[in-house]
Amino acid sequence: MAGHAKRKYTTITIPTALFDNIERLIGKTGFSSVSDYATYVLRETVAELEMEKRGGSKQKGTVMEKLRALGYLGD
Repeated sequence: MAGHAKRKYTTITIPTALFDNIERLIGKTGFSSVSDYATYVLRETVAELEMEKRGGSKQKGTVMEKLRALGYLGD
């Protein structure tokens, strides 16, 4: 990573059942870990929220549905 600042990381917690479900699902994908998958999903979600904030075409409902499906929001 020449020329790039060293990346810093932090830890987040999620329910064990959600972790187990993600771990089972990513076994058939290119993601090597739950952490890699969570990082991808969070980056995508943040990008959508930022686009929405700037008046982009994504609907708030779509973002909320994704967060709900991931277990971050209640039904």
